[in-house]
Amino acid sequence: MSERTTIFSIYDDREKEIRQIMTEVYEALKEKGYNPINQIVGYILSEDPTYITTYQNARSKIRKVDRDDLLQTLVKSYLDQK
Repeated sequence: MSERTTIFSIYDDREKEIRQIMTEVYEALKEKGYNPINQIVGYILSEDPTYITTYQNARSKIRKVDRDDLLQTLVKSYLDQK
């Protein structure tokens, strides 16, 4: 009897989590009337959390993501790499 082995990657799960967090942060910034792209870029460049609104816990959510992990996920997504 042959059973298939399922391979799980914690990196895939982490990337999904980062994407979810970024989507939620983007929406919170948009709802508050900010330019979400400019605010997120400002945060990434400076790591100053005040670029991100506290509305809907966006600031605390984005601070859970290491900036290097965030940049890696963004570059992979932009280049459509897995």
